[in-house]
Amino acid sequence: MIYLSQLLGNPVLDADGEKVGTVSDLGIATGEVFPRITSLAFMGPGRTPIMVSWRKFVDTYDEHEVHLKVVSTDLRFSFLQPDEVLLARDILNKQIVDTHGMRVVRVNDLKLSDTSSTQLRLLGAEVGARGLLRSLHPALERVALRLARTFGHPLPERIIAWSYMDLVERDLSNVKLSVSHKTLDDMHPADIADIIERLDPRLRGQVFAQLDDEQRAGAMAEFDDDAMAAELMGNMNETDASRMLSEMDPDDAAELVSELDYDKAEKLLRLMGVQEQRAIRQLLGYRENTAGRIMTSEVATIDEGATVADTVALLRGLDEDFEAVRYVYLTDGDGRLSGVVTLNALIVAEGATRLSELATQDLVTASPEDDQEDVAEDIAKYDLLAMPVVNDEGRLLGIVTVDDALDVLEEEHAEDLRVAGGAADGEDSGHASALIWLVRRNAWVALWAIGVLALAFVVGGSLGLGKTLVAAIPLAVALVLADDAVSYVTNFFIEHDPDDEDSPSMIGFTFRGLGLGVALGALVALIVLALESVIASPAVPASLDGLGPVLTTGGAAAAASTFFSFASSPLYLAVLRSRDERNKETSGFTLSMVAMLLAAVVYLVTVVALAAPMGLVG
Repeated sequence: MIYLSQLLGNPVLDADGEKVGTVSDLGIATGEVFPRITSLAFMGPGRTPIMVSWRKFVDTYDEHEVHLKVVSTDLRFSFLQPDEVLLARDILNKQIVDTHGMRVVRVNDLKLSDTSSTQLRLLGAEVGARGLLRSLHPALERVALRLARTFGHPLPERIIAWSYMDLVERDLSNVKLSVSHKTLDDMHPADIADIIERLDPRLRGQVFAQLDDEQRAGAMAEFDDDAMAAELMGNMNETDASRMLSEMDPDDAAELVSELDYDKAEKLLRLMGVQEQRAIRQLLGYRENTAGRIMTSEVATIDEGATVADTVALLRGLDEDFEAVRYVYLTDGDGRLSGVVTLNALIVAEGATRLSELATQDLVTASPEDDQEDVAEDIAKYDLLAMPVVNDEGRLLGIVTVDDALDVLEEEHAEDLRVAGGAADGEDSGHASALIWLVRRNAWVALWAIGVLALAFVVGGSLGLGKTLVAAIPLAVALVLADDAVSYVTNFFIEHDPDDEDSPSMIGFTFRGLGLGVALGALVALIVLALESVIASPAVPASLDGLGPVLTTGGAAAAASTFFSFASSPLYLAVLRSRDERNKETSGFTLSMVAMLLAAVVYLVTVVALAAPMGLVG
């Protein structure tokens, strides 16, 4: 086995042993399961790029040099064929889609198999740490392998076979691939959306453009990032974008159109068919985050006097891309919803059976103005696959399907995590996110350091460095408890809906916050007093005698700051609820930072107020 990194840069010698250049790339024939190396590219004299046939001109090769069969004057240049790609130019250090593992990875090296003395074949891409280390220097890989074996954790190769590689940085639509080659086009729309979201921004549009209208529509409906979806839509020409919208379900199309600016949205809607345009405009007429906004108007309905045979004929006449049918809804002469029949009931019933004999009249319905989260929770509560949405007269407007309900619940869960200071699954990954998480979880340390500097500026000249640091110890406690106060508020906000009759009142929450502030403030003060009594004991060196008043001041300030943090909890709760009513997200981290800053200010003000009468501040 040999790797591309071990060949690149090696000298190329002719039949007389004269150096004619250095290896710069290898070409492969893509129409095979394990592609053959077909071309050798090297930099000749004067940095002239030269490409020759591997089969005709390469005699032997190893990790150090490549020998040709002929002298330099007998070389005949060749050109890259339509079914060939270059490994270093087109694959190495590029992002690819692992269509087997359904993920985006970067190629660190390429593994080759020497099936004969002269024949090389591509086995796959190395996407792990070993390939990265090897590309830097082979010695780094050897050292890492020894260390890994020493600690009992072998460092395996991570090879992706050619048949599972999709080269997103090159359009292979006109390249003959192996019969077994699986590309991005073969994947489920949800997997395609997930892959595109993980690509570099410069590649997203390029990959998206390679999909057909149906694939684009399916992937667009699965994107988690609405802003990114709108950006991709904005970069398409208007005819293609309008045609793609027509392929989407009306609720998904309406959600996407709502993310576009008004002029762009109007242009796209006017280019659509009248029926599709009307369905989307009707949904856009409802407020965001309501049942009307997420429902689909594609509903299987039939007159309540129809038979099973009539219903089967209706279902057979539906378009192939009609929203998945699980229920057939019955309506009376005025279009009001009167019952529902499940698909299971239809299958086992006789053709002449009246639907009224099979229908369920006790229906769980929603109003188009109902909150989407309430509707989603009811779908989960009653184990429904869809919930009908009716107007005040009882006429059927559409249905909210279980997949849309799951999306809503997932969004609400992610929002709750953000408010609570966490991060939703899938957001940020790797070392960068670990560092961000560490900074966020320990932000109080930075604020404490700033507080120490502020305290030193105010009273440091009178107390000296040692006593200033002692006075700042209670500040750390006050900051941590301020963060806990915000956690207490966000947990209450997530668990208790203000519209719920069983939810505690704001007055009760306020008194509870005051009680916690008094209790925790008193606890801080008692702990500091206990430390002061220890310092004042005869067993403690006399050099520490002057720390007692300093601890007293800091302890009192920490107690006051703690009381303030919990007493302010109703204000934080009011902010969360107010922003939630306006459909605005609130970062729990930002809320914690504000609380800790206010706690530090209260602490410093209290220290200065108490230190002056005690003679600690000159």
